[in-house]
Amino acid sequence: MKTFTRIAVAATLGAVMGTTAMAEGLYAPNLAYRTGPFAATGIPLMNGQADYMNMLNARDGGIGGVMIDFDECETGYSTEKGVECYEKTKGKAIVTQPWSTGITLQVLPKSNIDEIPILAPGYGFSPMADGKVFQWAFNTPLSYWDGASIILKYLQDQGDLSGKKIAFLHLDHPFGKEPLPYLEQKAEAQGFELVPIPVGLKEMQNQSAQWLQIRRERPDNVIMWGWGAMNSAAIQEAVKTRYPMDQFYGVWWAGHDPDLAAVGEEGKGYKSISWSMPQPDSGLMADIKKYVIDTGKTQTTEDQLNSVFYQRGLVMSMMLAEGIKAAQEHTGNATIGPKDLRWGLENLNITDEKLAELGMEGMVPPFSTSCSNHTGHSGAWILEWDGAKFTQASDLLQADQSVIKSLAEAKAAEYAEANAPWPVVECDS
Repeated sequence: MKTFTRIAVAATLGAVMGTTAMAEGLYAPNLAYRTGPFAATGIPLMNGQADYMNMLNARDGGIGGVMIDFDECETGYSTEKGVECYEKTKGKAIVTQPWSTGITLQVLPKSNIDEIPILAPGYGFSPMADGKVFQWAFNTPLSYWDGASIILKYLQDQGDLSGKKIAFLHLDHPFGKEPLPYLEQKAEAQGFELVPIPVGLKEMQNQSAQWLQIRRERPDNVIMWGWGAMNSAAIQEAVKTRYPMDQFYGVWWAGHDPDLAAVGEEGKGYKSISWSMPQPDSGLMADIKKYVIDTGKTQTTEDQLNSVFYQRGLVMSMMLAEGIKAAQEHTGNATIGPKDLRWGLENLNITDEKLAELGMEGMVPPFSTSCSNHTGHSGAWILEWDGAKFTQASDLLQADQSVIKSLAEAKAAEYAEANAPWPVVECDS
């Protein structure tokens, strides 16, 4: 695809569309949660997402000369409220961003009817990677099965997993259960014992029963698939019960700086997988400070700016913005619709050169999408808490796509059959 600078895009599309169309704006709502039990982790992510779009509006006049209306509909992470927000916003939205695997699963069957792309960066139903079946759903740049695979590969590099015991401490919610099909298959294939330990929503802040079980089981490793208050409570319980922190691993939603800062040195050695990496001195952060922070167009606090979650929010909105740009360039129209954006999200090409152009070197691994690949499978890093901050503890690691692809295709086919009639398309790539 021909590459445009942001100025050239605006000028070219302005000539095509004229000033009237240029003023219409693009409605890109976010089903946010700044309240409820997950607010502490939701807020920096939502702030990062909003700040990126505010920066584009202030610096560039939007995308392709069209301002972005980045509205938020508060869900409190409630699936019921999330569906209400989806119904409320879908009439004029070019995208829906559910911000919960539970909400994503509820909205997913509606996608073929409403024809609005679902953008769920790093979350949602892992088989959404199969674009032939899930034409309107995108979980770039990495699926939960990718994450589980990378953690197991990292553990494998530390020693043979055969005969080992791995506890899977997870939120008893669709999000927390998502990796189980992959982990169960790998446990059988590699000969390790998988011990699922669910944490109910009402138990998140009191996990004494779960950590009593961990003490009894004496697992070689604990993998945590947690979110919000669950993570901070688990980390504090691990410290309290003297579980070896260097044997404790979390998904990318369990790498929240304040959760580890609360235990400080005692959390040293804890690791979290991550498909984003904070880059405080990046060109993007300079622009965020100039156009958003310094002008007061933000809800972000100074201590959030260099955190993992805030900068991950920036990366998430970059994916949406680049999908919009791709759609604009493809159609020659500044004001695009949901079908156009679906094409744009299906043709992302986030290269090292693109990241450099965006001032985002090192903030996310390169990845690309296609008709058949709606995830991108970017790979991820391991972050390790050094007692004061997260540091990079590995090179870029890749998931075992030979296993994940076949499992995703099988589960996608099961989903399509269970929800028949469900359209399935052919893809060249």
